[in-house]
Amino acid sequence: MREKVRLERVLFLDIETVPQEYAYEKLDGKTRELFEAKTRFQAARDNKPYDEVYADRAGILAEFGKVVCISVGFVNDSPTGKQIRMKSFYHDDEETLLKNFKDLLENSDKFQILCGHNAKEFDFPYICRRMLIHGIRLPDVLDIAGKKPWEISHLDTMELWKFGDFKAYTSLALLCHVFNIPTPKDDISGADVARVYYEENDLERIKVYCEKDVVALIQLFLKMR
Repeated sequence: MREKVRLERVLFLDIETVPQEYAYEKLDGKTRELFEAKTRFQAARDNKPYDEVYADRAGILAEFGKVVCISVGFVNDSPTGKQIRMKSFYHDDEETLLKNFKDLLENSDKFQILCGHNAKEFDFPYICRRMLIHGIRLPDVLDIAGKKPWEISHLDTMELWKFGDFKAYTSLALLCHVFNIPTPKDDISGADVARVYYEENDLERIKVYCEKDVVALIQLFLKMR
């Protein structure tokens, strides 16, 4: 299947998310109550107070987090070989960011396939949930309700690596390591994104970090082809 995919039709993407409130103590009473109800099993299992669970998990839960950056990349042929082109959507106002990303998906008939790493479990549903919360109609390529599996134009490099094995998560960093793909992520890690966003107010830095993941994702997909 990987060999049959028309590379020029694929839009590779990665997202960065943060909690809607940086500190657990800033949550209103109802939101705090609902967060504790949703995460009580993790808190009990890990023997952690809810403020630590919030710091660890709020950004990856669409009900309590928000998207601050979506970076996309695509591959063009050039006289010197394949060339990666990038574009990033990043904004403090999540609704603006999501609408701009939707415009890209709907106003270009070039990209018919979306690809990410662990994107079927995280990136794609997260974007969809946050769009619905803002009252944004889903673009067709993300609206999978009622579609048959072969009608869904989504690729996931982690799923491709599983070969039907659903027991384990394999990170993008690990796959890049085993395939000898250089990943120049020499600045921040995913654990730093919320701090960089709220304490340093540095969306540009987060964008650069996100784009590096997209470059690594594209290189991994090409290796797997």
